[in-house]
Amino acid sequence: MAYDQGLATRIREVIGGQPGLTEKKMFGGLAFLLHGNMACGVRGEDLMVRLAADEADAALRERGARPSDMGGRPMKGWLLVAPDGHAEDDDLRRWLDRGLAYAGSLPPK
Repeated sequence: MAYDQGLATRIREVIGGQPGLTEKKMFGGLAFLLHGNMACGVRGEDLMVRLAADEADAALRERGARPSDMGGRPMKGWLLVAPDGHAEDDDLRRWLDRGLAYAGSLPPK
């Protein structure tokens, strides 16, 4: 699956200087990992964000957000955000900050 290179570039512009951040192709797209834990990524034209399960449930009410699934199985705590939910720079930054905060709360791998 191809992923939106423009969205990947926007993500790099926002969080690229974060210490401990790496990129890895996975989930048919591109993932951004903080100390080995996935924080966010790009899958198709969607932003993928990893949040604490309780925060993810509440975030599903936000514009463009829906549960992420792999092979038809929902992934708890993982959201896909459609372009209308991350088109504005402030919206993208808010999602990325939340994903980084969650990944940063996990022990490094």
